[in-house]
Amino acid sequence: MLQALSSISDSTPHLFGIRVEFFLFALTLTGVAIFHRHTMYVALTGLSILLLFKYLTVPDFSIFHHIAGFQEKEGEWRTLLNLARLLLGFAVLSRHFELSGIPDKLPHYLPNDWKGGLLLLFIIMILSTFLDNIASAMIGGSIALVVYKNRLHIGYLSAIIAASNAGGADSVLGDTTTTLMWIDGVHPVDVLHAFIASFAAFAVFGIIASIQQQKYQPIQKEATTGVQIDHGTLIIVLSILLSTILANYFFRMPAMGVWAGIFIGAFFRKTPWKEISHALPGTIFLLCLVTSASLMPVNELPSAS
Repeated sequence: MLQALSSISDSTPHLFGIRVEFFLFALTLTGVAIFHRHTMYVALTGLSILLLFKYLTVPDFSIFHHIAGFQEKEGEWRTLLNLARLLLGFAVLSRHFELSGIPDKLPHYLPNDWKGGLLLLFIIMILSTFLDNIASAMIGGSIALVVYKNRLHIGYLSAIIAASNAGGADSVLGDTTTTLMWIDGVHPVDVLHAFIASFAAFAVFGIIASIQQQKYQPIQKEATTGVQIDHGTLIIVLSILLSTILANYFFRMPAMGVWAGIFIGAFFRKTPWKEISHALPGTIFLLCLVTSASLMPVNELPSAS
């Protein structure tokens, strides 16, 4: 083991020919999977250990230079700032969408057989193209609890999660990974081809899970009286999405567009500011993981065989 932990190309430690930072990052991800109820604290601990290791083993390492940049190298500040403000802003956007009345109106349009469950999964997939995956899954899950009388099969629950992830794969708005690609300069059209895989997967899990759920608990829609669409709130949702796209196109700062739309909308509808505090732990968690990932010396990975 002592021989495996050695300096190979420079003074930084390696383990089995791989920089130790990668093992620390892998341990952080493992901790997230095991202690999934405390993900923020696990991510914070992992980042702290990684930074301590960097300062002890890399003589010229500076987290300030890494974030702010130096000389001709741009730091990570733009990515982290955009991501933080996007995650918090999308939490407000999701709540605006819920308050618009659209989720309460959707059950009226679901067929009364297994195809109703399939259509609901498809709606969840569409929602996740512009909402956070978790938000779209929560909205879809809430609708499913109503139309299936609080009896959801574990297979259908899994399909709800799968649908929310499938929709985010081909959009730069609702998924953290594709949003980061967008911030870094990848054109939105470059990720659209992922919809092929998304629809292929949906055709498999969607049909199977919907038939399974219908046998477990048939869909029973109730007519919800007094449900009306708040068109003003819906316009705010659409304006936030539009301003996000425009801000990224002109300034490479999509978060600026999100918050511009939120602040303008505050003049016309009450803004659910409380959602920011709810989204803060998840935002800190993701920022820690993204920062940890940015510290990985990927240029020193062994060449693929």
